[in-house]
Amino acid sequence: MPGDRLTNEDRQQIAAGLAEGLGYTEIGRRLGRPGSTIMREVTRNGGPDDYRAQRAQEATKQRARRHRQAKPPAPPIGDSSHGRDPQAVHDLTESFATLLEQQGMPRMAARVLACLHVTDSGALTAAELVQRLHVSPASISQTVALLEQQGLLKRERTPGGRRERYVVDDELWVRSTLAALQMNETLAAASQRAAEILGADTPAGARFDISAEFLLLVNASLGQVMRQWQQDQAARNAERQS
Repeated sequence: MPGDRLTNEDRQQIAAGLAEGLGYTEIGRRLGRPGSTIMREVTRNGGPDDYRAQRAQEATKQRARRHRQAKPPAPPIGDSSHGRDPQAVHDLTESFATLLEQQGMPRMAARVLACLHVTDSGALTAAELVQRLHVSPASISQTVALLEQQGLLKRERTPGGRRERYVVDDELWVRSTLAALQMNETLAAASQRAAEILGADTPAGARFDISAEFLLLVNASLGQVMRQWQQDQAARNAERQS
């Protein structure tokens, strides 16, 4: 069957077909396999001029043994404090990272941000991120630099000042929204300038003019939301202090 693994008999027929000068598609047709399967098999085992059925069969057995002996993946590390289920926390982290990735965030950045977000402290060291995500320290370093540049996390020293840790706080999405406001302002100004240069009565100029109008409308709405948020936060802080 096309989905089954190649057998020793299949490989003998592949070798015979190559000896006859047949192409991968024809050999695959005789075996009921896609031509691409035959091509991968031959390429992996010496190429059309050096393919040997028995040698290919032994190489496949060796690869299978190595796969069975491979170290099993490390179990997920999740926060078990407050009686939490570590697996549930791990699954939550992965699903939240996937959601961030779907919004356009790079995969590694999404995983780091999600990992920090689900901790009560909102802070982890590089070593802790490496351990939780099973990635290299270099990956963490590059990703943290990107997130810090975007204002999505900050660095601080651990107690005693020996190591750095990376922190997200309650203002994470506030800072992200403020950054979006600034970018929208820049884009709106550039679009208005483009409309003037191209001519607002031309199709290209009208396109930029409409873009600028929309971006300014979005910013006006976001600005109103930010002001309401600040008022609500001020009221909550006043209640806590009273």
